[in-house]
Amino acid sequence: MVDVSSTPQKTALPPVGSGPHVRRLGVLALVATFGGLLFGYDTGVINGALLPMKQELGLTNLTEGVVTSSLLFGAAFGAMLGGRIADGWGRRKTIILLAVTFFVGTLVCVGAPVFGVMVVGRVLLGLAVGGASTVVPVFLAELAPYEIRGSLSGRNELMIVIGQLAAFVVNAVIGNLWGEGDGVWRVMLAVCALPAIALFVGMLRVPESPRWLASKGRNDEALAVLRQIRSTERATAELDDIRRSNDLEAKATRERGWRVLVGNKWLVRIVLVGAGIGIAQQLTGINSIMYYGQTVLIESGFEQSAALIANIAPGVIAVIGGFVAIANMERINRRTTLILGYSLTTVCHFLIGIASMTLVEGNPARPWVILFLVVAFVGSMQTFLNIATWVILSEIFPTQIRALGMGIAVFCLWIANALLGLTFPSIVAATGITGTFFGFAVVGVLALLFIWRFVPESRGRTLEEVEEGVTTGNIFTVPVKQARR
Repeated sequence: MVDVSSTPQKTALPPVGSGPHVRRLGVLALVATFGGLLFGYDTGVINGALLPMKQELGLTNLTEGVVTSSLLFGAAFGAMLGGRIADGWGRRKTIILLAVTFFVGTLVCVGAPVFGVMVVGRVLLGLAVGGASTVVPVFLAELAPYEIRGSLSGRNELMIVIGQLAAFVVNAVIGNLWGEGDGVWRVMLAVCALPAIALFVGMLRVPESPRWLASKGRNDEALAVLRQIRSTERATAELDDIRRSNDLEAKATRERGWRVLVGNKWLVRIVLVGAGIGIAQQLTGINSIMYYGQTVLIESGFEQSAALIANIAPGVIAVIGGFVAIANMERINRRTTLILGYSLTTVCHFLIGIASMTLVEGNPARPWVILFLVVAFVGSMQTFLNIATWVILSEIFPTQIRALGMGIAVFCLWIANALLGLTFPSIVAATGITGTFFGFAVVGVLALLFIWRFVPESRGRTLEEVEEGVTTGNIFTVPVKQARR
């Protein structure tokens, strides 16, 4: 450990205070998180749309997995592209482009006459989802004062689960009112066009990230944006902090992006840590529940229509867990939150496997016990892991590689998600619920070891302090108690 007394302390910034600037910050965050709402709806809607789509388009187990995972593979590349575009073109313009891509992808999916066209539409949606998953958290982190950065950035993940819950509710209402008639899944997918329009219109009135502007030498514009969302005194002091950090970077290196990344072992390490955080989150199987929850519940013993309704329960608990997570984001360290989360989800995985093994098919208690445990798993995941994962990914990368590092980490996250989405139907068919969830439990134990050993703490530090710690390697050794309170 590094001696705390040997590390220079930063001058305290003026307090955030209260006033119109706080409300303005909340409005900007709300508009940007419509990208998260679209992310959630597009990934969740397939849960209820898949069975009627499978019947109408004649999908097999393999092509069913392809339809689901095509969005996820698209998201992996969207994460990388979104990060690069956001670094060069700006966060705001990139999010506007993503809104257009969401809308076009939705139209292609709704009108898809055959499997191939559906895959094209899902890939387009995936590019938008992946881009949003990279750019929106970075945009929110760069807008937020460090005192509330976790809770403000966490709103995006909350909007993701609200979008998933909205998809589950829309699916249940449409599915039970219209049954399994031709085209019912097209109506489910079409609803996505509404938040895409809202995101596009809203972002036209949202300013650019002040940190991105300052990184391009546009300091006057950066100050003007900061004055919208900070008190005048705080805006000036914060810009001075940002400029000081940018000047230090400029003296250290003139390179940006890939070149500066490969030239610094600590930057390589933080990118690998970020990738590990993203992969570990996906290998909990959370999105398998969000995509194939109806399939899991039918496998556990529910009828198809009852499973569609019961599937709302995990969506509700995810939203409740999201509110709890945001309330605790500035109270509990990031590492502690992740360790709690992986401990609880791993226990839930073991219990689901045991319940599936001991309660044989036909036992009336089986579907309800498994539903309860699935809800407990989703609640644990959302309260302790999902929001914390996206918040820490938005915080740990230095400015010169922030969107690139986020893009690499989220690319790995989406590839893990896609591979699981592609193979999940086959895994369940081959091993049943028992083998599937025991497998998730083993991965959970490995994730716990990784978090304990490698993930640094970022709560209570400004982005500039985190950046200094990452580029020097101190963040991996300085005790957590050094972080600002």
